[in-house]
Amino acid sequence: MEFRFAAILVSINLLLFFDACLCTATTPIYSSRLIHRFSDEAQQLWVSKRKSNGKSNTQGAWPEKKSLEHMRLLLGGDLQRQRLRLGTQNQLLVPSQGGQTYNYGNDLGWLHYTWIDVGTPNTSFLVALDAGSDLFWVPCDCIQCAPLSLSYYYMLDRDLSQYSPSHSSTSKHLSCSHELCDHGPNCKNPKEHCPYTVKYLSDDTSSSGFLFEDQIHLASVGGNKQPSTAWAPVILGCGSKQSGEYLDGIAPDGLMGLGPGGISVPSLLAKSGLVPHSFSFCFDKSYSGRLLFGDQGPTSQRSTPFLPSKGKYVAYIVKVESYCVANSCLKPTEFKAQVDTGSSFTYLPHETYEQVAAEFDKQVNAKRIKAQGFDYCYKARSLKLPSMKLIFSMNQSFVIENPMFQIADNQGDLSCLGIHPMDGSDGIIGQNFLMGYRMVFDWEKLKLGWSISNCQDIGDSREVHPTSPPSSASPKSLPTIEQQRPHSGHAVPPAVAGRAPPKPSAASPPLLIFTEILWESVMEVGLLALSLRSLPLVYIPQFTTRLVKGSLTHVGGFAFGTSPYQKNKCVLTTNFVWRTLDILLIA
Repeated sequence: MEFRFAAILVSINLLLFFDACLCTATTPIYSSRLIHRFSDEAQQLWVSKRKSNGKSNTQGAWPEKKSLEHMRLLLGGDLQRQRLRLGTQNQLLVPSQGGQTYNYGNDLGWLHYTWIDVGTPNTSFLVALDAGSDLFWVPCDCIQCAPLSLSYYYMLDRDLSQYSPSHSSTSKHLSCSHELCDHGPNCKNPKEHCPYTVKYLSDDTSSSGFLFEDQIHLASVGGNKQPSTAWAPVILGCGSKQSGEYLDGIAPDGLMGLGPGGISVPSLLAKSGLVPHSFSFCFDKSYSGRLLFGDQGPTSQRSTPFLPSKGKYVAYIVKVESYCVANSCLKPTEFKAQVDTGSSFTYLPHETYEQVAAEFDKQVNAKRIKAQGFDYCYKARSLKLPSMKLIFSMNQSFVIENPMFQIADNQGDLSCLGIHPMDGSDGIIGQNFLMGYRMVFDWEKLKLGWSISNCQDIGDSREVHPTSPPSSASPKSLPTIEQQRPHSGHAVPPAVAGRAPPKPSAASPPLLIFTEILWESVMEVGLLALSLRSLPLVYIPQFTTRLVKGSLTHVGGFAFGTSPYQKNKCVLTTNFVWRTLDILLIA
């Protein structure tokens, strides 16, 4: 195989020579000597430098050419370079348990939830997802919290948790002097612990406590890369006292605000340089879905710009130019609407609501029934529903896949229209209108994007078990960012005072997984091409052993297990314990 390397080197030399010939006599040429780090010249420079520093012993410190140690060092440098290069590219991040979202129906208020791991060691929380507010809070050192025992939630398979800052080695107090401390001016001493209180539009619904900085566990996904663990510092509320609907079964384990304010998780991830200031939700028709941080959507998506409120961009507000029922686009039905994943249903200004509901009822061939809280319900098992769509700015149409939902009432099974009237001239586009779409909240480009999706073709749904951050590497500190905006509430239903101890998940050790191996001959290993899902090809020369079917084999310092091969291809399984060189450990 050595002649292949020679051919490559010749090609490079020819290319350099050709480039030089393009320069004219009057063109200045700037040159620099290239010295390979393990060349004879580099060795002479290294020895000279050591001697000048009084270190005369250089025996065995320089790798012998074409030795195993030489190749290990080269490979280590390649991998380090790849990590640096990959680290500068945009990636998608999901919560380390996969980023799947869940809707438990009326039992947990029709909101979407996801599991998120916080702190070191990690503790898992089932948090409600809310694009209508900013703060991420969890039950913590509870004085008045929702019950957290599994016995209260038949749809779950584990107890819920509460956060204890004293049990997390990465937890830090947020002081009143921090610019993200909204109550800072009211503190007696700037070094005091920053308090918070966030109120929502629902009657007497709030969360209060103190702010902390800690880490959330994430996984990078996308393309053909192997998912890897990441840790990111965020600010979270230690919610010791909840009230209102947060004591009645909604968001019992906390809420993640995904708004554009400086204190929100998407904002902090972007400020840390991990991902663009953008995220996506995808809700499929079975009420599950996916959350992706850094997602700016496909190029084929439709979009509409976000609008400012009183001259400032503070929420995901869009302009609805018209509301159409079947072929009838009703006028005047222009209004502004906040896109809010924390609202289960959609709310329209009174006048618009009356027009839309009346037109819808006229076109439905079924008897209308009023159910508690819903004015437009129908008992028919199969309804012929008129299509509905919103027309946004720039004539961008947004088809509402299914505006109806099913409930069981004392009158039997009913299908109800999931819209409600609200006071004022603005509206709220809630979760029920977002079903079947990949919704992209791109704050960098100030636009809302959407594309039809089954939610299974986005990123990678594999779970990456959280591990503790390396002790040798201190995590990034939170960046300095603009003052958080006041928390604008909205109708978020929450959970009867109880207390449960934190329940950290067990951390999994890092694994190095080779997905496939190609070789030139079935038995004798010449030049191996190891195809890693997270790295390009890595080449290992022939020093090693035979590749034996179905056995544990050592190749160039690796130890790996093989499954039966087909032709000259061997697919490795994850049923083995992988032992590698230190330079090849990939979490």
